[in-house]
Amino acid sequence: MFFFPILFAFVVSFYDWNLLIPDKPFVGLGNYFELFKDEVFVKAVKNTILYTLGVVPVQTFLSLFLAFIMNQKLRGRAFFRTAFYIPAITSSVVTSIIFVWIYSKPGLLNYLLNAIGIQSNIDWLTNPSTVLPAIMMLNVWTTSGYFMVSFLAGLQNIPASLYEAAKIDGASQWKQFWKITVPMVRPVTYFVVVMSLIGCFQVFDQIFVMSSGGPDNASTTMSYFVYQNSFKYFRFGFGAASAVVLALLIFTVTAIQKKYFPPESY
Repeated sequence: MFFFPILFAFVVSFYDWNLLIPDKPFVGLGNYFELFKDEVFVKAVKNTILYTLGVVPVQTFLSLFLAFIMNQKLRGRAFFRTAFYIPAITSSVVTSIIFVWIYSKPGLLNYLLNAIGIQSNIDWLTNPSTVLPAIMMLNVWTTSGYFMVSFLAGLQNIPASLYEAAKIDGASQWKQFWKITVPMVRPVTYFVVVMSLIGCFQVFDQIFVMSSGGPDNASTTMSYFVYQNSFKYFRFGFGAASAVVLALLIFTVTAIQKKYFPPESY
């Protein structure tokens, strides 16, 4: 059930497999050659890489920062932990629809910007220069609470004696964070970064609900490109080829991180 669909998609990528045409001729690497000549696919690759580079570092540092704050003895700590985690367990379709309203011209974001003196009257999801950053901000908001829990588990395994010794030596809270907290949670950081990379490369639902890849393919990602060619144009061979390229890209990035930034070295 797991390996057969992957193998079958790989096989289909070598055929001109179209649901509307009974014949399914073998084209070899034809789909792959056509793929890299497709301007929309090239743009989708660039958008996906840009999306990943923008989201992964921000959500990783924000998750660690939130976990560090929530690990302190603060009043209402349980409430804030729950509040930060709620977006992670809320349906992504529901949150995407809510943010469509927030990003609209009469939406909350423009209202708040105008209230603080920043004149803004744009539809964030129909502007090619703002649509991808807008969706990136949504993704950071929805996933930071989830990864915060992972960092919390790592923080709670750090011996309190390390912080006590640092306080005796006169280390400030920032130095304690940078010299003790960050190194001790690096195995968790490795896990968070890997999962974030995979999730960003596969982002689809927010793109589908909020922008449908537009305007002018400014928010088309590789996953949405696979969906569009497979289930909108019924070009399953071409869509399978793009899915194989996406899988290879994810595998390559993960392997590079595993080789040069292994958790064992932390």
